[in-house]
Amino acid sequence: MSGKKVLMITGDFTEDYETMVPFQALQAVGHTVHAVCPDKKAGDTVATAIHDFEGDQTYTEKPGHRFALNADFEGLNPADYDALVVPGGRAPEYLRLNPEVQNLVRHFFETNKPVAAICHGAQLLAAAGVLKGRTCSAYPACQPEVELAGGTFASLEVDQAVTDANLVTAPAWPAHPAWLAQFFKLLD
Repeated sequence: MSGKKVLMITGDFTEDYETMVPFQALQAVGHTVHAVCPDKKAGDTVATAIHDFEGDQTYTEKPGHRFALNADFEGLNPADYDALVVPGGRAPEYLRLNPEVQNLVRHFFETNKPVAAICHGAQLLAAAGVLKGRTCSAYPACQPEVELAGGTFASLEVDQAVTDANLVTAPAWPAHPAWLAQFFKLLD
């Protein structure tokens, strides 16, 4: 697997595992990952939250770690990157309101570069208008957004993932093995 340059768009209260695990796993196999957040610079941190599935009607949320960004959002050029990762958590709910973030996401679809989104990351994809005619999995509460954006919601077990052309999606962090394996194939 040759080293690719991967962009990760994240923000405060991103899901801890969905941010840290792909960030570290991609680096472990030789890729360069730049984690960025609007209005923050390399060296700044974002708060993370741990979402867990404990038998309630929805996930529970607990404080996570501080995740250090390693690149600047301002001035980045998406053409410099080979792929995109969009973690879940609460960050996508407000990142999707940022027109620059939406434009970055659209670049990866317009250029057919690999994109991996998990859990609530689908909110960002829906807002960017890139799901029309695409199959996309996400946390089940995001199904209406996927469908309203013209996508087909893939209702998967929490540990499964689905690939549709250049897009790999999954419902939540228990899918990391399947989600990352499918993303790695796209990066080959």
